[in-house]
Amino acid sequence: MSAVASSPDPMFPRPYRVHRMTKETSDTFTLELLPEAGHAGFAFAAGQFNMLYVCGIGEVPISISGDPGVPQALVHTTRAVGAVTKGMEELKKGDSIGIRGPFGTNWPVAAAEGNDVVFVAGGIGLAPLRPALYQVLANRERYGRVVLLYGARTPEDILYRKQLKEWRADLGLEVHVSVDRATRDWRGNVGVVTTLIPRVPFDPYHTVAMVCGPEVMIRYTVMELERRGVAQESIHVSLERNMKCGIGFCGHCQHGPNFVCKDGPVFPFSKVRDLMTQREV
Repeated sequence: MSAVASSPDPMFPRPYRVHRMTKETSDTFTLELLPEAGHAGFAFAAGQFNMLYVCGIGEVPISISGDPGVPQALVHTTRAVGAVTKGMEELKKGDSIGIRGPFGTNWPVAAAEGNDVVFVAGGIGLAPLRPALYQVLANRERYGRVVLLYGARTPEDILYRKQLKEWRADLGLEVHVSVDRATRDWRGNVGVVTTLIPRVPFDPYHTVAMVCGPEVMIRYTVMELERRGVAQESIHVSLERNMKCGIGFCGHCQHGPNFVCKDGPVFPFSKVRDLMTQREV
């Protein structure tokens, strides 16, 4: 997996402005950012992340969730859970924000050509997978069957509702959504996202799977994919754990011999399988 070249000085934030803020769920929002006048945007690969800096508060790593085919606009979806992301949630159109990046490895979109592609997302894990979905759908004729399996805690926690409806209407993409707990008038699947894997048709011996979500969900998803016959080397996961500096200086995201910000966040599961089963790592 390759990485797109980043800024000449990876520690220097580039100035961006908030173009649009979209509330996705009660605690999740999407920021669409454009470079300030006189500053160029940058290309990124599906799966990479940026460091977002809010003046006077700090910075956080957040995966890019926009379309790689539209690099002039940066899109980030995140949950308001800490001081920085809560500060981001308060930003208004025209407010300034600093960007460092892009950093990290990418989803194997090009390597998957000629195969079926299965995307499995849990909760906000759909956001880092969305750029790969954009890229695959933009070159749909290069792939076999394309499947998205998405699980959320409740119907109210589902991300990108409008887009999911559009994707469901796309004959080139098979979409299945499940919730852990049904509320109100939900009539769809109920159960963890892994329960969807045995039900959907794909050729396990010619499939590339891309998985993002909580680590426990990743482990069980990989188990179900392997039961179907998908090779471990064909399963790729995103581990966005404890990243802080983005360039491997601080050691905060060390995962065994790997630094998630430099060697990931996207890994072949075969590279991190043993580490993910060790609680202390």
